[in-house]
Amino acid sequence: MNAPARKTLEGWGRYPRVESDVLRSESRRDLIAAVTSNGNHPVLARGLGRAYGDAALLEGGVTLLMERLDRILEFDPETGWLKCEAGFSLDDLVRIFLPRGFFPPVVPGTRFVTLGGALASDVHGKNHHISGSWASHVRSVELLKSTGEIVFCDAERNSELFWATAGGQGLTGIILSMEVKLRRVESGAVDVVSTRVRDLEEFLDVSAAHQDWPYSVSWIDGFARGRSIGRGNFMAGRHAPAGSNGKAGLLSKLPRGLISGRFLESNLLLNGLSARMFNAVLYRKQIRKRSSSTISVYPFFFPLDAVDRWNRMYGKRGFFQYQFVVPPDPQNLALKQILASISESGTLPFLGVIKEFGSESHGGLSFPRPGVTVALDFANTGQNTLDLFTRLDDMVVDAGGRVYLTKDARLGLDAFRRMYPEWTEWKLVRDEADPLNMFQSELGRRLGLVGEMSD
Repeated sequence: MNAPARKTLEGWGRYPRVESDVLRSESRRDLIAAVTSNGNHPVLARGLGRAYGDAALLEGGVTLLMERLDRILEFDPETGWLKCEAGFSLDDLVRIFLPRGFFPPVVPGTRFVTLGGALASDVHGKNHHISGSWASHVRSVELLKSTGEIVFCDAERNSELFWATAGGQGLTGIILSMEVKLRRVESGAVDVVSTRVRDLEEFLDVSAAHQDWPYSVSWIDGFARGRSIGRGNFMAGRHAPAGSNGKAGLLSKLPRGLISGRFLESNLLLNGLSARMFNAVLYRKQIRKRSSSTISVYPFFFPLDAVDRWNRMYGKRGFFQYQFVVPPDPQNLALKQILASISESGTLPFLGVIKEFGSESHGGLSFPRPGVTVALDFANTGQNTLDLFTRLDDMVVDAGGRVYLTKDARLGLDAFRRMYPEWTEWKLVRDEADPLNMFQSELGRRLGLVGEMSD
């Protein structure tokens, strides 16, 4: 194992930035040595760096890069169970197994995520209402504890530790490997129906009418006001039958790297006027009220991946994604209030999506809950942006909702504890798993998840 190198690290949102001693782990032996012979210095495992905020950042500790621990260990084509190391990525999984008729059970909005990161965030996707989140499809998780002990956990074995690890942001130990059950598919295409929705009520009606479709999501216009709040374009999809050929999408046809956020790295490009025009174009591109098409899995599940380093389009100050969920409400009062506050704030999102979650909830620090979730991207314009988020936090808490920790970079301690009332039980399990308080992160420090429990 090489000696650590001091590097500046950032999340996908490019805020905040920290200095950390970085070790690129080449083997399981490297990981064990880093944990057992570092004098109890803080340690954090990091995958491909797609956590938006500070969940994968550690100031003044040792950051262990995991992407080279990416071996496939076993695969059973009869059942779809795949065993692999935690550094194996969803990108490689799709590339290798889709031609063989298998697809991940759940995917987030990017395929550049390790499987260890998927479990640490308990990622969800467009099919949560049908399939739940990542942890529902995993077994035999191999976890390295701060004592050097390696344990197995899942819903049947060491279940408390497993559910603390699912969504636990890497703070219970280092995930070494897992088994995940892949989904059988007949092609690499998706049949999609798209519907233009005029407001929030119509979105919810259309969403309810497509509950039997495996995948659904809607783009939402964050600039809409009044009766137009919630307008956007709803999409529902299902894996296409054998022999289907899906359109790849214009951006996907271009050489990788040609369309890159590196060449557009300026906050000046993402101003109020450009964002308003972009959202207007998205709404009007759905010419007919309803249309259908067959497209490749890539533009359907991972549309932004077609733009290399798209996060750089927000400039050096970066951006925030504010993702929240609020419980079901027949009148949708809280959701309307939150969206109205955003549209009237003057600090407006460039891009947003809205989706209904299903009934599954894993507890602990796992984000998904029954209700409606909205994710909105805001350029980092300084204190005005942070002040808006603080106001939104209060509304989300009052509604009984929460924000997604993997996307967060600024949530306050009090708001977090009200959003995640199970945090104390989670921390007891975490502290038992890590009696040396070795596994830390900036998110864990900010939210009181590591160290001694304080009032």
